[in-house]
Amino acid sequence: MQLGNFSVSLAVKDIALSRAFYEKLGFTVWGGEQERGWLILKNGSTVVGLFQGMFENNIMTFNPGWDSDGKTLAEFADVRELQRGLKAQGVELLSEADETASGPASFMLVDPDGNQIMFDQHV
Repeated sequence: MQLGNFSVSLAVKDIALSRAFYEKLGFTVWGGEQERGWLILKNGSTVVGLFQGMFENNIMTFNPGWDSDGKTLAEFADVRELQRGLKAQGVELLSEADETASGPASFMLVDPDGNQIMFDQHV
């Protein structure tokens, strides 16, 4: 199962403080708008998203259709295909992508330890 680009989305209390901390670890701003409460930081192929006031918990995120630079892959498993495969295996979903649509969509699930996982397709 090809899941796409992986990143960790962190629910932060102070985005400026978190940015400064991760910059000390060698991360640089790759995208986002700090004044709107979100930044995407990269260190090599490692991606960390900082989100202030957008959600309560940290989330592991997979982006079907993207490589680690956010470039669209020529071939990839659509988020709805991944969703159908997981549901067929009995995985319970927190939210679901609209099966009748195409293009950007997302769904979420929780692992056995309560960690949230989001599949967020932008293409």
